[in-house]
Amino acid sequence: MRDIVIVNTGSSNISSLKLAINRLGYNVLVSDNLKKIRNSKKLFLPGIGNAHRVMNFIKKKKLEKTIVNYKNPVLGICLGMQLFGKYSEEGKGGSVTSTLNIMNSSSMFIKSYGLPVPHIGWNSIVHNNNVLFRNVPQGERFYFVHSYVIPINKSTISKTFYGQFFSSAIKVQNFFGVQFHPEKSGFYGSILLKNFLLV
Repeated sequence: MRDIVIVNTGSSNISSLKLAINRLGYNVLVSDNLKKIRNSKKLFLPGIGNAHRVMNFIKKKKLEKTIVNYKNPVLGICLGMQLFGKYSEEGKGGSVTSTLNIMNSSSMFIKSYGLPVPHIGWNSIVHNNNVLFRNVPQGERFYFVHSYVIPINKSTISKTFYGQFFSSAIKVQNFFGVQFHPEKSGFYGSILLKNFLLV
């Protein structure tokens, strides 16, 4: 039986994501092993952390090509979604960080217009009824922790307002991404994870 794999990126929320998936009745493996990732049936790319540090980890483990060329469904969470872009403004010493270049957009520092940064807490989403949001009501609230965002673009499947509208979820081919943390978002977070696991 092929595994569901959470890519080990060294991020701090992997255990809570693993537990949330286990609660849905699925076994999941945390791994940075290329063969296990390639042979998995579903892939999660998590993250709480720094884009520069996580991309360095991905490159050190030689995971970049394997993730980009993966053909089964992938769910990027928070920083994991931001890594789907061309680059992130979250670099080192004022420079940008080159990311996975899966989508034609990039991660920018949030323009909060006087609101606290990072954006921490519950906020509502407006979605386009993508399969990821099956049985998730419009305006439902999810839990966010982030300082960088992907602007609204053709891959956006939900948006959220925090000083400005930004992409709270995206889809590019088999790559899904959510800016919020479904594993920390209660009942509807679990619904979203189940929807992804059933894709």
